[in-house]
Amino acid sequence: MTPLPPVAILAGGLATRLRPVTHTVPKSMVPVAGYPFVHHQLTALRQKGIERVVLCVGYLGEQIRDYVGDGSAFGLHVDYAWDGNTLLGTGGALRKALPLLGEVFFILYGDSYLPVSFDDIWADFAPRPELGLMTVFNNQGQWDTSNVIFSEGCIRRYDKSEHTPDMQYIDYGLSLLRAAALRDFPAGEAFDLARVFQKLIAHKSLAGWEVHERFYEIGSLRGLREAEAYIRKVG
Repeated sequence: MTPLPPVAILAGGLATRLRPVTHTVPKSMVPVAGYPFVHHQLTALRQKGIERVVLCVGYLGEQIRDYVGDGSAFGLHVDYAWDGNTLLGTGGALRKALPLLGEVFFILYGDSYLPVSFDDIWADFAPRPELGLMTVFNNQGQWDTSNVIFSEGCIRRYDKSEHTPDMQYIDYGLSLLRAAALRDFPAGEAFDLARVFQKLIAHKSLAGWEVHERFYEIGSLRGLREAEAYIRKVG
């Protein structure tokens, strides 16, 4: 069986919504059900068949590196892509990490815990011509503000700042990207992954995959409580 592509975990942000918890620890190291959150992420990824992970780190990233190391404790091979002195944003961090990621890779937000099959998503995307795929959930504004228009297997619109009534879906927190989608963006500059997705949408090159089970995240105190309850239940 062909190995799954590597997973880039975006773990470099400041996590301001979790302060004061994240004044002294990065979000990936916030304790959840007895372990740092990244422990649960990496354990779940290995269970889903992932072998390689690239952690895109910035703010207090040394703490993540010191805990995870080379990933062998999780049965993984883990590399690190460092923002450097200036935070690069989600898109800039991925652009810098391209030499470690190769030609196609999953993208997972550093605060997401997702009960979803990576095999199924990869099997759908691998033969497709699009440069990217976004997983979506028919959220209807329930868990967070819906931000996606999705129909006929494609993402029609994605906007995190301007909500419209026809946005019934939300970015689920897991994507696939081909390196070609990032190479036109300048290396070393800060930009958001949303810019990449919007460019792909304009070129009709962002596929969609609908997930039917809700996502869990620790980006807010409410989300942290719900994610912890779920992890304890399934753990």
